[in-house]
Amino acid sequence: MRQSQQRPGLTKGTKVAVAMSGGVDSSAAVVLLQESGFEPVGVTLRLWVDGEAIRRGLSRQEEEGKGCTSLQGIEDAQKVARRLGIPHYVFDMQEDFLEKVVNHFLREYKSGRTPNPCIPCNRYLKFSLLMQRVRSLGIIFFATGHYVKNIYDPLSGKYSLCRGTDQSKDQSYMLYTLSQEQLAGLIFPLGELTKEEIRQKARDAALEVAEKKDSQEICFIPDNDYRSFLVRSGSEAILPGDILSVAGEKLGEHKGLPFYTVGQRKGLGLTSTEPLYVIDINPKSNALIVGHEDEIYSRGLTADDLNFIWGETPAEEMQVQVKIRYRAPSVPAILYPPEKGEAKIIFSQQQKAVTPGQAVVFYRGEEVVGGGTIKEYC
Repeated sequence: MRQSQQRPGLTKGTKVAVAMSGGVDSSAAVVLLQESGFEPVGVTLRLWVDGEAIRRGLSRQEEEGKGCTSLQGIEDAQKVARRLGIPHYVFDMQEDFLEKVVNHFLREYKSGRTPNPCIPCNRYLKFSLLMQRVRSLGIIFFATGHYVKNIYDPLSGKYSLCRGTDQSKDQSYMLYTLSQEQLAGLIFPLGELTKEEIRQKARDAALEVAEKKDSQEICFIPDNDYRSFLVRSGSEAILPGDILSVAGEKLGEHKGLPFYTVGQRKGLGLTSTEPLYVIDINPKSNALIVGHEDEIYSRGLTADDLNFIWGETPAEEMQVQVKIRYRAPSVPAILYPPEKGEAKIIFSQQQKAVTPGQAVVFYRGEEVVGGGTIKEYC
């Protein structure tokens, strides 16, 4: 048994619920669990998806093959379950997904922030409500197809969330909200393998999804046109306004603040001798602030809505590495003890386009210390 699967109560023959999206990763997770002597039970969520995008011309295959909210994904998960001979359940959580993920996405854009919808989905749906439903089936352990490791230390009795072996697929950034209680029941079978090894597992098991492409879109917006989605939401916040320089000079007019994000250069509709970038978004004055490239660098940030994996808030400053976006590299920084629910982070070198609404995740080596939501940069 791999080190990342060792923990109290987990023995061969144990039933393990597996979150199956219909993709190759979660399907291979079932295969790996079977090979380790466990009894997988497939569970799939039926989630809300933007029906208007479908009506705008996407075929069923184009729409429903995209993302973990798709009907095609459910059908693929059912086929895999039949092929591997395991039970499979579908849970309808469309209303919960709409409130916790989609409406949160809309609220954040309306407030001038740029959200990552996968994080609240993991936090409130997959590792909260879905785990509760799994427990109602009498199943204690829950597995997903994330590329991360969950290491149990028998001396301390603590669990550590660590980066996956395949650094190009590592998803630890998305899971910083996990708690010790959740990690005690979680298995991540893919943590020590590469993507190609996972695909080969699926091929060896003759799974139809072995060559299925990874989804890159926002799962609930099948045409990936988030701007049109914001317009269709009827947001009163999408109003034209001024584009201002850092000095307050009017340079032009924007189409609506939710259409822009900090660090954006293209699509501003401005003429300038040097490239201009979005420096700040001010919903109070409905103004878009732009400047030159050197003005989008920050020496640090403040984060709120914090979570620390070990359940202990740092009492003194800590040397960490931080990621300010999912695909961003880790950079050295100092994490200061949180005060009134907020933490200050100062980078060793200035970072480009620190974006309010995105997650900042703290690491020590391969281990996730915790993270939070970027409130503002400094």
